[in-house]
Amino acid sequence: MEKAVEFKHVTKSYGDVQAVRDLSFVIERGKLVTLLGPSGCGKTTTLRLIAGLEMATAGSIFIGGKEVTRLSASDRDVSMVFQSYALFPHMTVMQNVSYGLTMSRLSKEEVSEKALEGLELVSLSGFGERLPSELSGGQQQRVAVARALVLEPEVLLFDEPLSNLDAKLRRRVREEIRELQQKLELTTVYVTHDQEEALAVSDTIFVMNEAVIDQEGTPQQLYEEPVNLFVADFIGDANIVKAQILKIDGISANVDIGGIGVNLPNRGLVSGEVSVAIRPQSICLSQSGNKNSIQGTILKAIYLGGHIEYTVDCILGELFVIDNQVEIKHNLDTAVFITLRARGVSLIPES
Repeated sequence: MEKAVEFKHVTKSYGDVQAVRDLSFVIERGKLVTLLGPSGCGKTTTLRLIAGLEMATAGSIFIGGKEVTRLSASDRDVSMVFQSYALFPHMTVMQNVSYGLTMSRLSKEEVSEKALEGLELVSLSGFGERLPSELSGGQQQRVAVARALVLEPEVLLFDEPLSNLDAKLRRRVREEIRELQQKLELTTVYVTHDQEEALAVSDTIFVMNEAVIDQEGTPQQLYEEPVNLFVADFIGDANIVKAQILKIDGISANVDIGGIGVNLPNRGLVSGEVSVAIRPQSICLSQSGNKNSIQGTILKAIYLGGHIEYTVDCILGELFVIDNQVEIKHNLDTAVFITLRARGVSLIPES
């Protein structure tokens, strides 16, 4: 594994407050890693530490195998795309994209050639003479990406890049960023608080909480095998309920969830009370039950076109359910029977 970024026991303090605490991780070359977490968890501070916009209080930072802990932002081989795009309003698109290159020792012809290539990469050929004010939000974001790309950085950094875009545009631009990253094999660090965005673009996600990384893994690992209650609740929606492990059988556990019997990977747990994460899509509702179902009552039903969101009251408490069977709508206050799918139910080790 070729290391693009490495943190060794990095801490950043502001007086008595630790914004990040004893962080150690490696980001592999050519991968897109997302720092995900709620406001104030330390993800933007971590990004700024990579960029050199903040200096570490303790620990060491390496980029491309070279220690950069005490180097300024201008001496690090990184480019950053900001939440606000940070385009110069009085400069044309071409001038904005060329700006960083003009600081180098390239000739005017080389600068122009690289800037045109950058605009072509983000599908903005022919927009060079426009001002930022003449572009849509999505186009401005792509100009900011092109400006960063033309510098051919060791690491490309994104700080909440889609937060100023509407929902439909967010989806399109995140797909464009991911396609570009994979095509150019760029090492990319991406900060967001949006779980769906993180799941959609990442090779690896670092879930941050209270200045540390709670869990590192692929989107699928984090969704299906959360290490604690925070990760289970933060990555996608999860119903956290109490259950009983009745028996451990090899790597499996025989679990009783309010009267529903399931076999789940034991994840190192032993018999007794345990917390279980149940994804909303893993709950099935029907009008008739069986010996492996429990009864509930519909408290809320919200039709959202492609699916219906229910709140169901049962022995486990109030469950949030996402049902794709929109042709079968369960009415308020009616009784339903609850069963669980095999996927999307997991024991939580640290609970």
